[in-house]
Amino acid sequence: MQRNATRSRSQPSRAARQSATSVGAAMVPTRDQILAASAGWVAVVLNVVPGLGAGYLYQRRWRAYWVTSALATAWFVAGAVLAQNADAAAEAQNQLVGLVGLLVLAGVTATEAGLAVKRVRQNG
Repeated sequence: MQRNATRSRSQPSRAARQSATSVGAAMVPTRDQILAASAGWVAVVLNVVPGLGAGYLYQRRWRAYWVTSALATAWFVAGAVLAQNADAAAEAQNQLVGLVGLLVLAGVTATEAGLAVKRVRQNG
């Protein structure tokens, strides 16, 4: 008897569960609310320092993250294919071109992440 009384006290009633579910559903923020609440400077720094779209993960912008990842992967693959038959003198130049390309990608994504926060905050 004691065991059943304890179990019923620890479990919420059906009405309480339904109320919590309806409140929880209303409390889910929209994509724009998440983006507006994020700190723009954090997204910019995360896209530059580790690079490759880490700021998009912070902003929960999955499509932008996967596009950035695909572009970076394509850049690495293109560099590997083009460097297969390169001599030693051209290898240093290829590495420099690869690094500059990744820095440009990081700069573009950082700028876009900061502008996205600014745009959402201005619109609403």
